[in-house]
Amino acid sequence: MTGLLEGVRILAVEQYGAGPYGSMLLAELGAEVIKIEAPSMNGDVSRSVGPYYLGDKDSQFYQTFSRSKKSIALELKTPEGRADFEKLVETADAVIDNLRGDQPKKLKITYEDLKSVKPSIVCAHLSAYGRDNERASWPGYDYLMQAEAGFMSVTGEPDAPPTRFGLSMVDFMTGAQMALGCLAAIMKARATGEGCDVDVSLFDVALHQLSYPGTWAMNGGHVVGRLPRGAHPAIAPSQTVKTKDGWGLLMCQTPKFWEAFCDIADCQALSDDERFSSIPARRENLDALTVEIDKVMSARTTEEWMAILGGKVPFAPVYDIQQALENPYVRDVHMRDQVTHPDAEGGMLNMLASPIKVNGERAKGVRAPKLGEHTRDYLDAKS
Repeated sequence: MTGLLEGVRILAVEQYGAGPYGSMLLAELGAEVIKIEAPSMNGDVSRSVGPYYLGDKDSQFYQTFSRSKKSIALELKTPEGRADFEKLVETADAVIDNLRGDQPKKLKITYEDLKSVKPSIVCAHLSAYGRDNERASWPGYDYLMQAEAGFMSVTGEPDAPPTRFGLSMVDFMTGAQMALGCLAAIMKARATGEGCDVDVSLFDVALHQLSYPGTWAMNGGHVVGRLPRGAHPAIAPSQTVKTKDGWGLLMCQTPKFWEAFCDIADCQALSDDERFSSIPARRENLDALTVEIDKVMSARTTEEWMAILGGKVPFAPVYDIQQALENPYVRDVHMRDQVTHPDAEGGMLNMLASPIKVNGERAKGVRAPKLGEHTRDYLDAKS
């Protein structure tokens, strides 16, 4: 029952990460996502991103972003390729791309270009800076957005250089926003028969993610900086803490959880201390609070604290990636997946499963396609 988007056909002129991530979300919900790949360019550039390869023009990086899709080898810039593309547009609900902002117009994949082929077609564009401003022709990537949108100013320790996220979250968020906008436009187009252009950009999405710190800055001039231990800008304790054998993250986001922590951890004296008697007081005395919390938490291991606090006070172990993947909870919620792949060791490739469940089930993953694997299926049938 996970095929919620069965019957939706999307043509994807995409590469690398942000766009393919968004279209993969749609594919794993049942949409038919067809990658349009130029053989002269060796297809999606992510096929060549190492260091872990799977045969010719395939890699673990590419597999991560293009599961459950189809691939057509098609030269969009040639007359023959253009003709084949437009025949596919006649059968599709949407054409999506994640190209530089000036490219959709040049490739003639905007709504203005395609509405004569199919008036209800939706054209969704994901770019670095948008298509309607002086930066339309600029290349851009996730890390640049983290820098210019202020993310790096609030990440890391106060005395360290500006620090980026360890993962490309701007790419992922922008891909998800593109998928959302595309689906909304498809719903409207199916109701009215009229399509449109939908635009999202890495920069806009990154800036939007400033959220309440952005509101504070615009209205009161308050600029959130970096606090020790990745502490929350308003609530304490909400930060990393030292345990006997490593690190954990404790989040007493409400007075209820602070009281519960003091009770369970047998540190009622902290609750009675005037310096820590309220959220504002704890935030004002964060340095002193950190020292006291470390004294309490260092008496037990991270695993012991998980057993004591789990489900009662918000607490999590600080894991590296391998530890995170081997967490028994990950197994219990079935967030690891395997897909068959002819060039993977043993014919199986370990992957992460879809984060979306429908009626309690996650979509079963299907490997990303070989370059042009489905060309004849579509271009011979023209449907």
